[in-house]
Order: sequence, then C-alpha cells, then structure tokens
Amino acid sequence: MVDQTLTGVPGMSTAAEGDRSVRARAVIFALVGVLIVTALLSLASGASDASPVGVVSDWLFGPSAGGDALSARDRIIINDIRLPRVLMGALIGAALAVSGAVMQGLFRNPLADPGLIGISAGSSLGAVGVIVLGATVLAPFTDLFGALALPFAAFVGGLITTLILYRIATRQGQTSVATMLLAGIALAALAMALTGVLIYMADDRQLRDLTFWQLGSLAGATWQKIGVVGPIIAVALAATPFLARGLNALALGEATAHHLGIPVQRLKYIAIVAVAAAVGASVAVSGGIGFVGIVVPHLLRLLIGPDNRYLLPASALLGAVLLLLADAVARTIVAPAELPIGIVTACVGGPFFLWILLRKRGVLDL
Repeated sequence: MVDQTLTGVPGMSTAAEGDRSVRARAVIFALVGVLIVTALLSLASGASDASPVGVVSDWLFGPSAGGDALSARDRIIINDIRLPRVLMGALIGAALAVSGAVMQGLFRNPLADPGLIGISAGSSLGAVGVIVLGATVLAPFTDLFGALALPFAAFVGGLITTLILYRIATRQGQTSVATMLLAGIALAALAMALTGVLIYMADDRQLRDLTFWQLGSLAGATWQKIGVVGPIIAVALAATPFLARGLNALALGEATAHHLGIPVQRLKYIAIVAVAAAVGASVAVSGGIGFVGIVVPHLLRLLIGPDNRYLLPASALLGAVLLLLADAVARTIVAPAELPIGIVTACVGGPFFLWILLRKRGVLDL
C-alpha cells in the first residue's frame, strides 16, 4: 500500500519511470565495472611486478598460469597485504558514502555529513584514549584486546556518542532532527576538546601515531580487522536499501511522510543506528577520512537525481571506487613513503565542497 501511494507522489520516485531511471541503472551497472577494474589496478600497483592479468590468472589457474603466474613473493604481497587493503578500502568507502547519503536524506540537506552529529569525533576520542593511555590507565583494556584494542575503542566511542545523542534528541518517543543536529555539534566539540587534552598529554612517539591516525590510512588493514569490522559494515550497508522509500517520503516533510504510511520514528532510529555502526567501524580501522560522505552523494545526485532507491547503491559503488583511487595515489605519489589518505580526500573534497556552497549561493553559474 505504501509503495503504491508513493509512486504517484511528485518527487517521491524522482522520475522513476522516465529517463532518469534508465540513466541511474546504467550508471550503477557502469560503476560495478569501474569498481572491478579499480580493484584489480589497486592490487597490481606498487613495488612488485604483478600485473592485473597476472593476479587474475593466478587466482583462476594457480601457479600453473604460465608466463603470467605470480612469484611466491608477489603472491604473499597480493594475498596478505594488498587484498585486505583493497577490501577494507572498498568497505570503508562504501560505508562513508552511503552514510553521507542517508544523513543528507534524514536532514533533508545535501551538505549533511556523518561527522556532523559527532560520531567521527566520538570514535576519534576512543582511539586517541587508547594511543595515549593504553600503557597506563587503560593497560587492562589493551592487554585484554591486544591489537584490536584501538579499533574496538574507536567503535565504542562512536557508539556511546550515538546513544547519548539519541537520548538527548528523543522526547516522548519522538526524535527531533533539529535537536539531533545541534546536540551532535555540541558533542563533537566536547569530544574534540577531550581529544585535545589527551594530545597535550602525549609524548613524541604517541604524537606521531596520533597525527598519522587522525589523517586516515589503510596501511593497517589485515584479515583480522576485516573479520572484526567487515560484518558490522556489511550489515549496516545491507539495511540502508530498506530506508530508500522512507527517505524519499521524508523529503516531503515528516508530516507528509507519516500520512503516506511511513513509520517516521522507526525510520530515524534505523538510519541513525546504521550510520553510527558504519562510520564507527570505519573510523575504528582507518582513522579520519573526510569529505567522502559529502562528495559522492552530491555528485551522484547531480547525475542520477535524488531517488534514494538508486542513490544509495550508486553511492556505495562510487564511494568504494573513490577511496581505492585515493589510496592508490597515497601509496604512490611519495613512494616509497605513504601519504595519509585523508590528505588526498581533503585535497579533492575541499574544493568540491566550496564549489557546492558557491553554486548554491548563485556565485557560480554552473
């Protein structure tokens, strides 16, 4: 009943039966191919002599692939170092981009971002706490979780921030999006202040670790970390397509969406939990990577329209492609050293964000 009602409402399907729908499907199909090519190129780029053809041949035929077979050294590099990094980059890129699209639909603002409500700041506070206090106050915690202490602390920090935020913004069973935004800004400021205190307490070695972590990197990707955060991100991403029609209805206002049969409060709750899980898990293993959640959904919205049925899966694919490309640039532009990936995304996202602002103000007639 809801789907039939929504189909006839202007702006709900966003020309779902017209050319924009055909273009959206074509874009999604093309992005699947681009993601496969980008992943293969990312696997083959670096210090080893592996080629994309060699990687595929080795996977399909094993060491008997003839002239294209990988050496034992290259096989270790590809399977144990680069493949986890590529999978982690694709998951995190998809998570950040889809989270941005969901937040923009929830706040009905194309400039909304997962970091806007303090989730990223809360995750950073948890991670910084482990880096600075892991050998003293938090020694029992780090001894218990070992190498997973930092990502687990970052995830818990983001989760606690989300629970506090939801508690503040909810009264009598109703969640206020405006209150959530304001409370998120306040919580982010508080988390950043506490992070600043911890940074002030850090020694030189810890400061180097903090600086590199806060700028973002996929260098620490391992199969173990993928096993921990991968299912969390996958479940969060799997839940978002079920929000698409509700977010489309919410674009007309909460009252209208409610009259159309959308469970608005449940929609908000699921959206907040999904974004918190995806962003918290991503920040936990990669550090701070900005602008993906703004750039990807807005770019796709210009291309295929605001219909979330197409925007969400397209955001996941383009987010994965963008982060893999940024990681490839970060690994090669200052080789043999590695540039933090957050610097690369900021160099692209910063000018794009300014272009969005100037375009909305009518300064740029583009």
